[in-house]
Amino acid sequence: MSENEFDFVVIGGGIVGLATAMAIARRLPKKRLLVLEKENEVGLHQTGHNSGVIHSGLYYKPGSMKAKTCVEGAAAMVEFCQTNNISYQRCGKVVVATSEAELPQLEMLYQRGTANGVPGLAMIGPERLRELEPHSTGIKAIHVPGTCITDYGAVAKKFAEIVVEHGGQVRTQARVTGIKVEQGEAIVQSAQGEFIGKHVVNCTGLHNDRVSRLAGAKTNLIIAPFRGEYYDIVPERQHLVNGLIYPVPDPNFPFLGVHFTRMVHGGVEAGPNAVLAFKREGYLKSDFSLRDTLTTLAFPGFWRMAARYWRQGIAEYHRSLSKAAFLRSLQRLLPELRAQDIRPGGSGVRAQALDRQGKLLDDFHILRTGNVIHVCNVPSPAATASIIIGRKIREIAMEAFGVPA
Repeated sequence: MSENEFDFVVIGGGIVGLATAMAIARRLPKKRLLVLEKENEVGLHQTGHNSGVIHSGLYYKPGSMKAKTCVEGAAAMVEFCQTNNISYQRCGKVVVATSEAELPQLEMLYQRGTANGVPGLAMIGPERLRELEPHSTGIKAIHVPGTCITDYGAVAKKFAEIVVEHGGQVRTQARVTGIKVEQGEAIVQSAQGEFIGKHVVNCTGLHNDRVSRLAGAKTNLIIAPFRGEYYDIVPERQHLVNGLIYPVPDPNFPFLGVHFTRMVHGGVEAGPNAVLAFKREGYLKSDFSLRDTLTTLAFPGFWRMAARYWRQGIAEYHRSLSKAAFLRSLQRLLPELRAQDIRPGGSGVRAQALDRQGKLLDDFHILRTGNVIHVCNVPSPAATASIIIGRKIREIAMEAFGVPA
C-alpha cells in the first residue's frame, strides 16, 4: 500500500468526524486511517461555535437515534473529560413553564426524559425553582441535575491527538474537491493531493450535501444553514444565573428557544435565536454567499418549509434585528434582566438537513452509497453523543464493508 492509500478516509475534522476516526483507530489499529479537514485546524465550525452543553436526553423522541445515543453519550463524554483533564462542570438545568398553556408540553418532555432514562429527573414547583434559580420565574419546571458543560473545541483536539497516537493521520488545509468511486475504491481529490480510500466516511457538516454529490450520492436533501445568535450577560449580572435555564420549546418548531447557558471557562450566554443564514459559515449578519443562498432558494423543500414556519421565522428575524424583542423573550425566564445587562455575543451555524417535502430532519440520518458512508444529518445533541455516534458509524462501516476486526 502506497503512502497515499488508506483503508479509511474520514472527510471532516469536526467533532463527529474525529470521534468516528478515533473509534476506528482504537478498534482497528492495523488499518491505515486518514482524516481530511479543510481548515488549518480541527473543530473550527459547529464544534468550535458550540455552547458547550452536554445534553441530558430530555427532548428526544423515545426510540430515535438521538434518544438512543444521548444519555449514553453524555456519560461517555463526562468520562472522557475526566480521563483527559478537559474542563467540565456539572451545573444542572431547569426547563421552565411560564404559563398554563406550556404545561402539557412540559409534561410530555418529562415523560420523554423518563422513557429515555435521564438520571435524576424531577418535576418541581415554583418554590424549588426559586431555590435552584432564585431570579427565574415559572409556575412549574423540570429539573435535570446531571446536565454538564464542557469545551467541545478542546474535546475535538483531544480526539485528533488520540487518532494520531493510534497511527492515524490528520491533515488540515485539505479541502476535498472531488471524489471518484471506481473498482471498489474512492479517489479523494483534495488541496493536499489525491488519496485512495477503500472506505470513506463523509462527516462534513455544513457541506455534507455537496460532498455527497461529489461521491455520486442522490440524497434529495440539502443543508439549510441556521444561524444562532447570542448575547452575553455582563459580568456584574451573571449572578442572576446559577446553571442552565431553558424555556419549554415550541412543539411546532424544531429549535429549543432562547435560554441561558453558563460557559465552562466563565461567562453566561443568552440565546440563541434561529434564523436562516445566507452563507453556510456565515457567523455575522452581513455574511453572504451567492452560491449558498441560491442553493437554498432553488430547492423546492425550502419554500414548503417557509410556508410551514413563516410565523416562527418572522419572530426569529424580529429577535435578530431587535435587541428589545430578544430581551423580552429572555425576560420570560429572567424578569430582572435589563437591556444594559446584555451585549452582543458570538454565534454559530447549525447544519440542518432539509428534504424536498420541506421537512427539517429531526433525527440523525446516515446512509451508504457504494464504499462511502454519508453522515447526512447530525444536529444537536451530536457533540454530546459524538463518542457513541463515532462508534456506531464505525460499526456501520465494518458491517457494510465487511471489515474484519
